[in-house]
Amino acid sequence: MSVFRNVAFGLRLNRYKGNIEDKVEQALRQAALWDEVKDKIRASALALSGGQQQRLCIARAIATEPSVLLMDEPCSALDPIATHRIEELMAELKKKYTIAIVTHNLQQARRVADMTAFLYVDTSNGGRTGYMVEYGPTSALFENPREADTKAYIRGEFG
Repeated sequence: MSVFRNVAFGLRLNRYKGNIEDKVEQALRQAALWDEVKDKIRASALALSGGQQQRLCIARAIATEPSVLLMDEPCSALDPIATHRIEELMAELKKKYTIAIVTHNLQQARRVADMTAFLYVDTSNGGRTGYMVEYGPTSALFENPREADTKAYIRGEFG
């Protein structure tokens, strides 16, 4: 599917009545991608780099102006430069949106999150029971964890 159709998908799904071309451009600008794709907006999105594809997914999500933006491993498989660009984008987007991210990258959580929750899944009994170990302001959670399990997790003692 083309870059344009990718971003317009959610708008069409939600029966957006306004100017779709303007809304697509606005979303691509907000996702810091417009300058890179404006001359190839009708080309296949598969021609974009991994980082560009990730920002395209973000543009598609924000085009509908959601209240909350959910991101699952937003920088997995990206190089450090693309990761930095996505993290900068998240810092800008959190001025307008509530963003919830899932990441295994503790350094990334420390860089981008205002609040952090450490979750743990107990598989010792063959199940997958998950629980929250700790939740709080990111700086406090990393600098002074309250729970022994959290301290062990930060030290990398959980596989």
